Amino acid sequence: MAVLMVALGGALGSVVRYLVGGWVAERWGTSFPYGTLVINITASFIIGFFLAFAQDRARLSPYWRLFIAVGFVGGYSTFSTYEYESIRLLQDGEMLLGMLYLVGSMAGGAIAAITGITVGSLI
Repeated sequence: MAVLMVALGGALGSVVRYLVGGWVAERWGTSFPYGTLVINITASFIIGFFLAFAQDRARLSPYWRLFIAVGFVGGYSTFSTYEYESIRLLQDGEMLLGMLYLVGSMAGGAIAAITGITVGSLI
C-alpha cells in the first residue's frame, strides 16, 4: 500500500509539474527557467505546509504523508532540472542570471518552506 501511495502521488505531482511549467512558460517565456523556479519554490511551500500541518494539527494516516510529501512533492519538484538549468546558464556565459537562479532558488525555497511550516502550524 505504501508503494502504491507514493506511485499515485508521484504520478499526480508529475502531471501538475508539467501543467504548471507550461502555464508559466506561456506567460513569462523560456529565456529564463521561470517554470522550474516557480515549481521548486511552491514545492518547498507545499512540503513545509503539509508536514507541519500533518504533524501539528492533523492526525493523518502515514499513507497520506507518503502520498503528498514523498509522492506528490517528489514528482512535482525539479531539483535535477534546476541543477541542469543553472549549469547551462553558467556555461552559456550568463553568469549573473546563473548565480541569481542558483541563489534565488535556494533562498526562495527556504523562505517558502519556512512560510509553509508557519502556516501549516497555525491552521
